[in-house]
Amino acid sequence: MATPGPSLGTVLGTARGVAARGIMRLPARALRAAAGSPVVLDGKQLDHEMQLLLRLAKIEGPAVEDVSVTRGRKILRSSTQLAGGTPPIGAVTDRFIDGPGGRLGLRFYTPRDLSGASPALVFFHGGGWIYGDLESHDALCRHLAETAQVRVVAVDYRLAPEAQFPAAVDDAWAAWEWVRDSAAGLGIDPTRIAVGGDSAGGNLATIVAQQAVAAGGQQPAFQLLIYPATDFAERRPSRQTFGQGFYLTTGFMDKAEENYLVGDEDRSDPRLSPIHGDLAGLPPAYVVTAGFDPLLDEGREYAELMAAAGVKVEYHCEESLIHGFANMVSFGQSAPAAIRRFSAALQRGLSS
Repeated sequence: MATPGPSLGTVLGTARGVAARGIMRLPARALRAAAGSPVVLDGKQLDHEMQLLLRLAKIEGPAVEDVSVTRGRKILRSSTQLAGGTPPIGAVTDRFIDGPGGRLGLRFYTPRDLSGASPALVFFHGGGWIYGDLESHDALCRHLAETAQVRVVAVDYRLAPEAQFPAAVDDAWAAWEWVRDSAAGLGIDPTRIAVGGDSAGGNLATIVAQQAVAAGGQQPAFQLLIYPATDFAERRPSRQTFGQGFYLTTGFMDKAEENYLVGDEDRSDPRLSPIHGDLAGLPPAYVVTAGFDPLLDEGREYAELMAAAGVKVEYHCEESLIHGFANMVSFGQSAPAAIRRFSAALQRGLSS
């Protein structure tokens, strides 16, 4: 089941998307007027910038989930590039390593004026395990590197349906192991390597953390989990409450699951649903959710369960924002402010 009308990605990827970025620079009063009557749901009011963006999206073309995966990837990539821009960075380099399925791409982000062994973040992009790549999350990785003053290693893991579960998990683990074992030669402090990601990437990041704890030896120093997907086995109320009209839709999530899963998996397998894994001993975490997001409940519950298991957790809900705000590095005021908050949390988490 897909939502009627287009996705946020479609409007940002068109000529009207360029105009939308200009509109976001209008005074706050003008933006609120353009957004229309306030949207209040589940006791929360939608941010007026998010509301205006969603309103513009309604007059555009098809939703990402209503087109082929190939076309959807192009739409998502172009939209996130428009919303993210090209933040300044010291250096960006690409390389390949040997992965479980062949060559595995990595992209290295080095902040300006960084010298000596530094903290690092191994970053896994979102996109429902079927969309997203190094380009779609380039702006976010640039921002994280510069703002948190860490080296960022972005992982171009295999996507479904070409490579279904557990290919993405296997690639994520291989990337973590390689960065961990190669830290000295990369200018990385091996004791201060975090894992992180958004949505599907947040899922992969915390799965890597769980596997590292189970394997013994060196573990990630920190987890940055941005509206993570944590449960394939159970659908919580927020999936229904915010499943239509707030960018991430029921249709998108259904398409992602249909392509990522072979069909006979145990949905409570911690490699799919980390909320059902062993959470004891996990590294400290910062978990951020969005108030108008179908994944709100499972992200919040995962944070609560980690805390109950003795993990040091800082949880924050961006009450007025929607899923996908982490890609809006250069779009409006509200999303960039939220991105700065979790960037600061990353810096704090790796400062000791």
